[in-house]
Amino acid sequence: MNNSMISAKVSMTAIQQRLDVISDNIANVNTAGYKSKQANFEDVLTRIQQQDDKYKQDGRSTPMGYNLGFGARLVNLTRDMSQGSMQETGNPTDLAIEGNAMFAVQADGQKVWTRQGAFHFVPDMRPKANPNDPDLMVLVNGDGNFALNRQGEPMTAPMNSTVAFDEKGNLLIRQGNGNAVISGQLQMVDIERPEGLVQLADNLFGLGAGLTENDVFGANAATRVPQASIRTGFLEQSNVDMTQEMALLMQGQRTYQLAARALTSSDSMAGLANNMRA
Repeated sequence: MNNSMISAKVSMTAIQQRLDVISDNIANVNTAGYKSKQANFEDVLTRIQQQDDKYKQDGRSTPMGYNLGFGARLVNLTRDMSQGSMQETGNPTDLAIEGNAMFAVQADGQKVWTRQGAFHFVPDMRPKANPNDPDLMVLVNGDGNFALNRQGEPMTAPMNSTVAFDEKGNLLIRQGNGNAVISGQLQMVDIERPEGLVQLADNLFGLGAGLTENDVFGANAATRVPQASIRTGFLEQSNVDMTQEMALLMQGQRTYQLAARALTSSDSMAGLANNMRA
């Protein structure tokens, strides 16, 4: 296999990975709280190939040598954590973060984080510590993951109570005609090192390998007051720029076609060389 075939094959693999990232962004253009991704690439084994001395002619201005590469490879994925637009819903448990922070939720017994604030209360079906304890409802997102409070426990409220949230994430509860009281506070953490987050399923984020909460969110993130605030009755929309993604998609498709054509041409030339007779 000659250099041109290797370069074309490696490039096609990298371009396909880029198209997958673009497709993921486009598919989540309407996903609340979604953050767009960008793929970063680097050259593979690029070197300078020196030319024979016979190419050194009088009047030549270009250097003796040319770049010889073997395509590009995916290095990493970066995420744009910029604020998305706000959409008003009027639902008191729809919460949008204004600022660089995330909600803490519990998924499959594991603590993870998200920007998606489409929460609602459902009856708490967990076993009671005491059968005489009052019935509760628990705050969950659309996938049934528990929203956590500052103590790392699921956010709960008495059944059939009227609930609301303020800009600091405090849960306000009113039962009957009584006054509203603060029953707890959502765990919302500032993001100091977004590169330490790893995307999981369902628009959730976990910690990178070997990292702790302090590494990504700073010391005592779960209990300290965050810099961000909450807008109730709103949802943060995806920050995907559809126009930009479509332009990148067309660019990637054209580049893939060129690489495929180069691979076909290289294969044809190899076939001609194999069929040559002295």
